[in-house]
Amino acid sequence: MHPNLPDKRYYGIGEVSKAFGVNPSLIRFWEKEFTILNPKKNTKGNRKFTPEDIKHLQRIYHLVKERGFTLEGAKQQLKNKANSEMSNNDLIMKLENIKRELIAIKENL
Repeated sequence: MHPNLPDKRYYGIGEVSKAFGVNPSLIRFWEKEFTILNPKKNTKGNRKFTPEDIKHLQRIYHLVKERGFTLEGAKQQLKNKANSEMSNNDLIMKLENIKRELIAIKENL
């Protein structure tokens, strides 16, 4: 899953939830469950997600929604295979970007 978000420093929870196709309450729940997910909060208490938080959300989404892990299983997977899983996810994201670019080029021809 590669969310379609513009390049910004911070994203609101509405933007993030819409990009992932989930409810904001699920994002808030994952924030409580996964310690790697730690968005900043402004003075009003609104969550502001950084691009690094988005990468963490992508990993969580991939494990829980796409691969069907339980929350405990996803936590263990993130803890045990953090480096290898991150590199695999980074590789998958790069390949998805290349695929989108190639499809766009094909459509323009």
